[in-house]
This record gives sequence, C-alpha cells and structure tokens, in this order.
Amino acid sequence: MLVFALNWLADLALLGASPDPWRPVTNWVPALVTGPALMAGLATTRRGPSLLVRVPVMITLSMTVTVWCLITPQQHASIGALECAVLLLTMIRVIGQVPRTATAALCATGLGLAALLTTLRPRTADALVVGSYVLTVTATVCVALGCVIRTVELRRRRAIQDVRQAERLALARDLHDLIAHHMTGIIVQANAAATIHATAPEKVEPILRAIARSGTETLDSMRRLVRVLREDNHTALRPGDLLSELARLVTTYCATAVAGAPEEQARLEATVAARTASLSPELEISVYRVVQEALTNARRHAPRSQVTVRLDADDTWLHVTVINTASPGHHSTPAGGNSGFGLIGLQERVEALDGTFTAGPVTHGGWQLKAALPLPLRTPDTAPL
Repeated sequence: MLVFALNWLADLALLGASPDPWRPVTNWVPALVTGPALMAGLATTRRGPSLLVRVPVMITLSMTVTVWCLITPQQHASIGALECAVLLLTMIRVIGQVPRTATAALCATGLGLAALLTTLRPRTADALVVGSYVLTVTATVCVALGCVIRTVELRRRRAIQDVRQAERLALARDLHDLIAHHMTGIIVQANAAATIHATAPEKVEPILRAIARSGTETLDSMRRLVRVLREDNHTALRPGDLLSELARLVTTYCATAVAGAPEEQARLEATVAARTASLSPELEISVYRVVQEALTNARRHAPRSQVTVRLDADDTWLHVTVINTASPGHHSTPAGGNSGFGLIGLQERVEALDGTFTAGPVTHGGWQLKAALPLPLRTPDTAPL
C-alpha cells in the first residue's frame, strides 16, 4: 500500500506541476481515473470476478488510454506511475497464482506490454528512453519474483499431494493386514464347518453366520481400499483393544516429558458410550493415528502444555477430541520444522473413512483437534457369537 500511495502522490505532483492540468482530458485521466480504477480492480473479493477475468479488463483499459493519448494533441501527458505499479504487481500475482503456465505467460506478457506502452503517452524521446529502461528492469524483477512464488507454490502443492498419497498408501497397508486377518478367520471357520458337518450338523449354521459376518466386514474394508502397496519394512498396527493402545500411547507421552514439565502432561477420557461402541478395525487404527499425531504436534509446538484426549460416541459417530493448553514458554521454531503436512495427512485418512476433521486454535491460546468417524451399522447378526 505504501508503494501505491507514493506512486499516486507522484502522479498528483506531476499533474499539479502542469501549466494546465485539466486540458486536454488525457492529461489527468491516468492520475485520477485509470490508476485508482486499476487499484480497485486489484483487490480480491469473494463475490467479485476472478483474477483471469480482471486481467484482460485492466490491460484493455490501460491500452485504451495509451491509444487515446497518442491520437489526441496534448502536452505534459502523464505516464501514470500508479497505473504502472498496479500492472506490474498484477503480473507478479498472475505468474505466481495462475495454475496453467501458458495462461500465466500470456496474461503476464499483456500486462508487461501495457506497462511499457505507457511510456509513449508523453510523446517525448526522454520519456520513451528513460521510462522504457526503468520499466523493463522493473518488469524483469517482477517476472523473477513471480517465478520464485510460482516455484514455491508448486513445491508446496507437490508436497501436499505426496503427503496425501503416502497417507492413502499407509491406510491401504493397514487395511491389507486387517483383511488378511479377517480372511484367516473365515478359512479357519470354514474348515471347522467342514470337519463337524457329519457329526454335528446343528453347529454348522452358527459358523456359516459367522463366516457371512466376517465376509461382510472384509468387503466393507475392501470398498475403502483404492490401491494396495506393501513395503517389506512396513509393520502395520494389529487390531486390538483401542483404549488400551491409547492409554499406552498417553503413558509413553507422559513418560518422555521434557525437563521441568508437570508430572501429568496428558490424560485420556472415554465416555461409557465410547467404551461400549462397536468399532471396525480400520476405524480403530485411524483413531490411534489421529491421537498419535495430535500428541506429537503438542510435544513439538506446545511443550509443557496439558493435553486432554477425549473419546465420545453416539449411535452413528465416534468423536475424538485432543486439546492442549498454551505452552508456558515461547517456542519460535518447533522441533523438526513446521511443515503442517501432518494435519493434511490426518484429514486425508479421516475423510477416506467418510469422517470429518477440524483443527485450529482455541480461545485460551491452546490448540484443538476434532475428528468424527462413522460407526459401523448395528444389525442383529453383528452380535458376537
């Protein structure tokens, strides 16, 4: 804003130094009309047109004034410092933000050409030579800045895609192990049914119902599996008691407290509904991963804070909430850096199970992470035998 204000003051100063500022009309249009209009068009609003819609309008408006100045007899016409500044800044935004490279290059070329053509308005050799040199150098710097911003943005997008893909593959590996667990049970029960079929046929029907239930659970897991990729060095989390695993995770977190921290850094709370809820294996693993990542983030970003892990459930959803207080000390750089990709991976995992995920600061200065995961539908046949 300071740059724009200084450029506009330069336009107004040159306009005031003119012998007759108001004649012809093109003498004051760049300073009082075109520059402020382009400045207003640079602002981004939710309901306003997109950047790709505004850029052609800005180019057309600037070139129209330039052509008007060339065909109108005049003296002391202004180049339009504010107008040139807006065009060059827009060029940086276009190069840095427009996804398609060809479109970004075309729009940036148009903006740079419109800025350079403003040097023709005074119709003097000095303005043409000096103005072209200054604007060419400035435009080159703007192109370089735009390319840097574009490169950083492309790397950020690729990093996000890599994190999401890695989380999908990790979920696929977990589901692969769990499906193998289900299939082993189905094979064992099928062999048992074949063995007792001749001697105790009345016991075959319950075994078949158990096989059908296990097959249904396996198909539910398979529907969530997009791609299976298993690494030799991967050790998946085996199905088990979720609350026991979470309690062990919280205990380990407290046992590795940093020096000077309170004895109780974290606690686990689970309602009766959460303790008695029927959880699928992939849901148990996802809850474990969410709590694990939340505790890791609390240790990195808010050491010596108090962390509460809470599980609650209703008829259709399991709610996981991890909230930590503000850290007593200020820590500018967390251990291991500050990429923010862990939360992206969690969101990808939770949404893969048709759940919802939110994370953000709370009023007392701490941080809260909430995940809601759908519970398996309960049917009369899903009761354990």
